Amino acid sequence: MERTNRSHWKTVLPLLFMSMFFTVGLSSSSRHHRGVSSTIRFRLGRDGGSERVVPMRGGAALKIALFADLHFGEAESEGWGAVQDVNSIKVMNTVLDDETPDFVIYLGDVITANNIMVANASLYWDQAISPTQNRGIPWASVFGNHDDAAFEWPLEWFSAPGIPQVDCPPTGTSCSGEEGCSFKGTGRLELMKNEITHKGSFSSFGPRNLWPSVSNYVLQVSSSDDPQSPVAFLYFLDSGGGSYPEVISSAQAEWFQQKSKQINSDSRVPEIIFWHIPSTAYKTVAPKVGGIQKPCVGSINKESVASQEAETGIMNLLVNRTSVKAIFVGHNHGLDWCCPYQNLWLCYARHTGYGGYGDWPRGARILEITEKPFSLKSWIRMEDGQMHSEVVLS
Repeated sequence: MERTNRSHWKTVLPLLFMSMFFTVGLSSSSRHHRGVSSTIRFRLGRDGGSERVVPMRGGAALKIALFADLHFGEAESEGWGAVQDVNSIKVMNTVLDDETPDFVIYLGDVITANNIMVANASLYWDQAISPTQNRGIPWASVFGNHDDAAFEWPLEWFSAPGIPQVDCPPTGTSCSGEEGCSFKGTGRLELMKNEITHKGSFSSFGPRNLWPSVSNYVLQVSSSDDPQSPVAFLYFLDSGGGSYPEVISSAQAEWFQQKSKQINSDSRVPEIIFWHIPSTAYKTVAPKVGGIQKPCVGSINKESVASQEAETGIMNLLVNRTSVKAIFVGHNHGLDWCCPYQNLWLCYARHTGYGGYGDWPRGARILEITEKPFSLKSWIRMEDGQMHSEVVLS
């Protein structure tokens, strides 16, 4: 893509961001109101967690939208980066208006921290969640490999016209290493600290002993008819990348084993798993690049699986729990298939954002949970409004 000189974008860039926020503000009023005759309750699986209620239509299923690989803030010093974010907002607006989900999951790589000049990653994060937040839809998120990646210095900054101007502290103070004018990103802990301050966020730091992985937690879905009887458990795991290796550690696997035994000892309640980078098991079931054959279901299969660096035990635990129905990941922008693997399904979301690589049409994976009897169904909703790849995962 041709890139215009920076002096031009110093004038245009603020207007683009004003346009983006104005667009979001207008679309926020388009949320379809549902009759509130029953509810689905989410319980935060963390110490001191509170219970929050998502209104549902009487007898309706719970609908969840997955937004993957938004990559907000990519190339923030270039005008085309801001345009990508505006287009990503449009995709999310379309999906939210067409599907009116009850819950949204941000499936990693919400931002591209390695392109963000100063410690303002949380500002881009806030822009990314704004379509959901403005509609009053609750959400949760997991981290991807780009969310706290180290800053990468562009080579072209060292020729004319040089490094773009950065807003530094007042004259007279040293900006050597100061947060206000340094070229470092915002780390996982800082991002999560910002995320959980927002009304509507169900995200969590997770257990401290699992750090440097952060987004490890579980939500309980239960019917208002019997709040003590869970309908499903949603597990969120940090698959690493960025500031540390791309892996789900053995400590995380142990945490899942202990937590699942504690809250679902007899495996009676269905469990659904979310993380960003696919495990090596995805390579085992992946269709040959170029097509998708049954029993797999999907529409694009344009690249090989880029998996985690190692397998440390989480997959062995999941395949041996009959309650685990499916795992959902992002990371590969050119894949959107679901394939059976032993007693569960391995699924990709759909590349939602205009940031990141690939020019395939954008969209989002939708999940639908029905309570009595339990069922898990999924399909893809595209940016042009079309639906495809419907599959029953339970």
